[in-house]
Amino acid sequence: MSKAEQTRQFIIEKTANLFNKNGYAGTSLSNITSATGLTKGSIYGNFKNKEEVSIEVFKHNSGRLAIKMDSTIAAETSAYNKLLAFTDFYRNNWDSMLQKGGCPLLNSATEMDDALPFMKPAVQQSFQRLTARIATIIESGIQQKEFKENTSSAAYASLFIMLIEGGILLAKTFEKQEYLNQALDRVLKIINEELVK
Repeated sequence: MSKAEQTRQFIIEKTANLFNKNGYAGTSLSNITSATGLTKGSIYGNFKNKEEVSIEVFKHNSGRLAIKMDSTIAAETSAYNKLLAFTDFYRNNWDSMLQKGGCPLLNSATEMDDALPFMKPAVQQSFQRLTARIATIIESGIQQKEFKENTSSAAYASLFIMLIEGGILLAKTFEKQEYLNQALDRVLKIINEELVK
């Protein structure tokens, strides 16, 4: 990476948890300069504005989450076990996720609704990628005859994400993982009763 690219990456990494915990509105330029030790001129010498910093930080946070999740899923061979690993990922990583401010997809989606339209394309793309990853696993299970042939992979992938993100929302709001666990248990029940042959 060039020096400019290294500086951009440094800014993104140093403000990743800051934006995820405090959101766009709650993260000021002075917060960014304090976290990085850089001047306002240096920040704006590498990014057009705070909006661009926020978008790049979101991409970093959601990408980091995706890499960790994919690593967990990739360790399994069957489609069924991959879906179990997907649910286990949220169950087993809740504490570390909470310490970093929660799920970056949910946080950004909540904040951008009506207030931050510039964030919408990046947030939509992240949800679309996650949905596609889960749908691909379900499709694989159909092809391997683990799951029922008439299963709509896209519909179930979206449903699983809706349930899990809703569970995260309540778990974070009430600071009780049991809400997330309820959602994950429901996803497992759907997998076992509606998908598995």
